[in-house]
Amino acid sequence: MERKRIGIIGVGEIARAIVAGLCDGVEEPPEIYLSPRGAGTAAELSQRYPNVRVCADNQDVVNRSDVVILAVRPVDRAEALAGLRIDGDRVVVSVIAGVGIGELRRILGTGAPLVRAIPLPEVRERRSVTVTHPSHPVADALFDRLGEALPVADEADFGVFSALTGTLTTHYRYLATLADWASRQGIPSEDADRYIRGLFQGVGRTLGDGARSLHQLAGDHETPNGINERIRTTWFDTANSEALTKALDALLSDLR
Repeated sequence: MERKRIGIIGVGEIARAIVAGLCDGVEEPPEIYLSPRGAGTAAELSQRYPNVRVCADNQDVVNRSDVVILAVRPVDRAEALAGLRIDGDRVVVSVIAGVGIGELRRILGTGAPLVRAIPLPEVRERRSVTVTHPSHPVADALFDRLGEALPVADEADFGVFSALTGTLTTHYRYLATLADWASRQGIPSEDADRYIRGLFQGVGRTLGDGARSLHQLAGDHETPNGINERIRTTWFDTANSEALTKALDALLSDLR
């Protein structure tokens, strides 16, 4: 990708991860301009990376950048974005959850290309599969640098991927529940935590085997009438699966 000047409005955890992914260990990182919103994080990043600067305000970010990433909280979008002047030669990438292209264009009043994206925290290690909509060469090249871009043609499909990200902290809480259970059985909490992390980091590595479907991976790790099958069929039963499906359906309805 041609080196673009990148601006980020809204400097929270995802913005921090994007900056780290673009800069850590990179011989020629891009110029990055941050809004003063999230002042503590912005100042920290500008001190850590010489190519990162904090701007006077959001319009200053836009004026200095070729690619403008909108990373404000959904509830703050009107206040943060209203009145911005964005020329058509910029590319705007929104990582604001639940805010569609139509609403973004109404708020910004710009003819510039608008792209939605779902970067995951793994962008900091350049391992994120980032869903984008619509496909745009500049945005897709940016997220290819941070792992891999996954463009989708339909905004409704983008909503499905967005809903899937809502399961992330549930996975962490599931692991924490396992560790808490082991502690109640008398296992030292630090040992339980260490073992659970190792167990599921191993599972994560097997996910890199794209030749096997997720159903096949589950079957390959399960012995008939074994302990894995027992937990799957007694805890993650049909009712549990249906409850998860209904929760995702409701979330998707709200996102759309």
